[in-house]
Amino acid sequence: MARPIWTGVLTFGLVTLPVALFTATEDHTVHFHQLQRGTSDRIRNKRVNERTGKEVAADRIVKGYELEEGEYVVVEPEELEEISPGRSKVIDLAGFVDLRQVEPVYFGRTYYVGPRGTEYGKVYELMRAALDRSEKAGIATLTLRGKEYLTALRAQPDVLVLHTLHWADEVRDPGDVVPELPERRAKPDGKELRTAERLIDALTIDWDPRDYRDTYEERVKRLVAAKREGEEVVGEPEPPESTNVIDLMEVLSRSVEQSRSRGREGGGGKQGGGKRGRGGKQDTGRKEASRRKAAPPRKTAPHRVRSEDLASLSKAELYERATAAGVPGRSKMTRDQLIEALGRQGAAA
Repeated sequence: MARPIWTGVLTFGLVTLPVALFTATEDHTVHFHQLQRGTSDRIRNKRVNERTGKEVAADRIVKGYELEEGEYVVVEPEELEEISPGRSKVIDLAGFVDLRQVEPVYFGRTYYVGPRGTEYGKVYELMRAALDRSEKAGIATLTLRGKEYLTALRAQPDVLVLHTLHWADEVRDPGDVVPELPERRAKPDGKELRTAERLIDALTIDWDPRDYRDTYEERVKRLVAAKREGEEVVGEPEPPESTNVIDLMEVLSRSVEQSRSRGREGGGGKQGGGKRGRGGKQDTGRKEASRRKAAPPRKTAPHRVRSEDLASLSKAELYERATAAGVPGRSKMTRDQLIEALGRQGAAA
């Protein structure tokens, strides 16, 4: 069982819930050691005093804030902890926002939030269910590892998750960073826009993260294996050339027709062609996922589904029913839209 990286309490209103944070993701990046060329000697990084050149032990290192060149104010870890009494152990939800209002650029890391004890399970599930049904996120600040974070607490089907957010002054204005951005006033051609929308619609699929994998990591491992066996290393193909603006409409139209053709070849469904990697080869893992998805839908009761019954379900449960019922466009629907769509199907039954 994983160990928590932080423990404290989560508060909203007069409710206080003891919780723990757990890392939600893990790094699978292939790591290399640094070696001196021509040898197998490892390169080590040491903390040295730049004046004396001597190595310094970790317990002899303190933090210093530079006022002017060569002039520092030394700050001890205990002093940093003292200036935020209590706050380092509290996630105080100051308010709730529509999660769709938070631009993805603000999101940082993600942590699972769990109750610290089975006796708090009822309060925990109440908060999770309420957030899930409201489709909102609780905003709070959190002091973690000596740094204050802005955070967003939201619900997943089985667990509460906490996202760290960037502060407003940490997010760059795209106009200051990205050169040659087109102005919003320059509207695209209507016919081209409609064709691009049709292409997006033709390529729309249900989100399943298991359909994707880190192909670069696999290529690195193949490279290492090939070099170990003395085999020739074959490079990746060059990226495709950029689209000629003059031929944009023609390229869009061909793309729409190509996606439709793949759908017909694969059985006519939107996902019939599957996702393809470089070179157009079908991903075997995707085939397996498709076979899992191809299982017959669960049978539903023959009686009419009432809207008040649906209103008691979470968004995840509604989406599961919509998938079984084959509701079109369900992946883009809100909870209220899922209730309405399922209610219409129940009324038509």
